[in-house]
Amino acid sequence: MLAYLFVILAIVVRFMPHPLAFTPVTAALLFFGARGPRKQLWVPVVLLAASDVILTKFVYGSVFNWDHFVTFAWYGAMLWLGSRLREHQRPLPILGASLAGSVSFYVISNFAVWAAWADMYPKTFAGLMACYAAGVPFFRRALEGDVLFTALMFATPVLLHVLSGGDERSAAV
Repeated sequence: MLAYLFVILAIVVRFMPHPLAFTPVTAALLFFGARGPRKQLWVPVVLLAASDVILTKFVYGSVFNWDHFVTFAWYGAMLWLGSRLREHQRPLPILGASLAGSVSFYVISNFAVWAAWADMYPKTFAGLMACYAAGVPFFRRALEGDVLFTALMFATPVLLHVLSGGDERSAAV
């Protein structure tokens, strides 16, 4: 149940005013991969992709382009990475997955923007580096949000278990 709630939270936050890139999307995907039903790993991808389409077309008034499919594939990759945490829900692997999510999204999404949007950056190495440089402020906020939200989401079931009188060590698995 928490896995679904965290995905809904991630979607809702994207529609609210927030610092750009400071969202719980990565955390929700990692948590769903680690704790959600395996047969329903497609659900977060569909919900987030639908929210991307709505945000792009109706909120931002922008053009839907092929680079969105890169993001959708990244959602799937984060779910897969989260599924690797099913048996290793300890702080370091969780932190590593969060950092991997931040870095991979920065590298992949900026490359896709550079490749997809012809008028934005020249199709040269310098243009690619300019695209990455323009993404640094977003990367910093994404990194901060990913680590914070991932810690909060993975700590929630442990905290709930402890508050209910259980042993904290048994809640982590």
